[in-house]
Amino acid sequence: MPIEVEPSGQACGAAITGVDLAKPLSDGEVAAIRSAWLEHHVLAFPGQIMDDDDLERFTRYFGKFGDDPFFDPIEGRENIAAILREADEASPIFAESWHSDWSFQKYPPSGTCLMAIEIPSKGGDTLFANQHAAFAALPADRKDYCRSLTAIHSASRGYAPDGLYGDNDTGRSMAIRPGKEALATQEHPLVLKHPETGKEALFSSLSYVVGIAGMDDAEALELIAELSAWQTQDAFVYRHKWENNMLVMWDNRSLLHRATGGYEGHRRELHRTTIAACRK
Repeated sequence: MPIEVEPSGQACGAAITGVDLAKPLSDGEVAAIRSAWLEHHVLAFPGQIMDDDDLERFTRYFGKFGDDPFFDPIEGRENIAAILREADEASPIFAESWHSDWSFQKYPPSGTCLMAIEIPSKGGDTLFANQHAAFAALPADRKDYCRSLTAIHSASRGYAPDGLYGDNDTGRSMAIRPGKEALATQEHPLVLKHPETGKEALFSSLSYVVGIAGMDDAEALELIAELSAWQTQDAFVYRHKWENNMLVMWDNRSLLHRATGGYEGHRRELHRTTIAACRK
C-alpha cells in the first residue's frame, strides 16, 4: 500500500497513511515522508502502534538526536522526554505560549516528534502557525525591514531560576530542570531561509526572543509583540486534534506552535524526541 498524504485544508498540516512506523522504513518511504514534511510542515500519522524503540528509529531517519537542555529524559532513555500532565495537576499548561522549540540554541533543532501515549477524550489540541505564510503575506517594505533585523533569543523567560518553569513552579509532573544557563543569549536573523527549501520564514516568538540587536528594549518588545500578533493570525494556523496511537512530527524552521488545555481532570502523556539541526 503506497503512502497517502491528505492535506488538512488549513494553513499547514497533513495526515499520512499507508506506512507502518513500527517497522523499518525503506529509502523510498523516508524520501516520501520528508517531501511531505517539507511541503506541509507538520505531519500526523494516525493508527501507529509504536514503542520507544520505534520512536527513536523513526526520528533518526530525519537527522541526529537534538539536545533537550531543560528536560530530563524518561528512565532508560537518553533522547526521549515525557510531555506529561497528571489528572490532578494544577500547574499552568506546559508550552501554552507560541514558540519554536529551542530557538535560543546556536543551532536550533530541525524538528520535533511527539508520540501519543495517553490522550484525553477532550481538549489538548496543538496549534501550529505557518511562518512561511506569515512572512509571505507581509508588505514588501515590511519584508525588507524584517530581513535587516537580528533577533536575540534566550530561554530566560521559561527556564531561568526565576522563570515560568523555574524554582517557584511546583507540583508539576514533567521532569523540567531550570538553570542559570537559561540566561545565555543567541542571535539569529529575524527572517530565516529554510536550509532545505530556501523559503523565507519569520523566526521570532514572545517566548524566546528577548530583544533586537541595536534596538532599545522598549522598542524591541513593541516590535516583537506586533510581529507575534501578525504571525499567529487564524489565517496562518492549523489546529491539530490528537488521537491515541498517533505520531506527529513538525518542522521548527517553518512553524510556531503552542499547547492548549481543556482536559482538566484527565491524564495526558506524549513521548518527545528532537531532530537536530540540518547543518551543511
